[in-house]
Amino acid sequence: MKLLIQGNNITVTEAIHDYVEQKLEKAVKHFQGMTTKVDVHLSVARNARIPDKHKAEVTVYANGAVIRAQEGSENLYASIDLVSDKIARQLRKYKERLQDKKVASVKAGEIVEEKPVSETLIGDRTPELPPEVVRMKYFAMPPMSIEEALEQLQLVDHDFYMFRNRDTNEINVIYLRNHGGYGVIQPRQSNGNSNGTH
Repeated sequence: MKLLIQGNNITVTEAIHDYVEQKLEKAVKHFQGMTTKVDVHLSVARNARIPDKHKAEVTVYANGAVIRAQEGSENLYASIDLVSDKIARQLRKYKERLQDKKVASVKAGEIVEEKPVSETLIGDRTPELPPEVVRMKYFAMPPMSIEEALEQLQLVDHDFYMFRNRDTNEINVIYLRNHGGYGVIQPRQSNGNSNGTH
């Protein structure tokens, strides 16, 4: 297992490095055969008013899947403990899902209920960009089915997942709906207008 540890507003001392290595080796020991790389990002918020300012984020690359967890607390070592436990649970779920997949398959219609798309997706809200880009991330996007994207969404500890749809070769987003279930955002096919009005 290749382990990479980075720190933001914190020096990763030998003691911290050893602690992270020990906790994550224990968390992934039953999944060594499928785990290729583990990235750890430790950070401390400088603002004293921020609760849980010691954050630990772990990304595990396993058999082409990305499993991610993040935890924060008032103590860096406690955050490392929490995120290690969480990543172990997610790896266990991932392994169980792989085994279940061999037995049964899920149809896309059972996951996503197709509803008409309104003319404007933002309604009466005003689109706003954040004042600055905080972090850029780059990912390989191998084509996958909606079912595979849903599995990835459940592993990355986010409420959305962007992927390249195997059927259309377009970028789609699968997301957790506020009222339960999942939705998929797909680009609308162009009708030839180039002025942006639909």
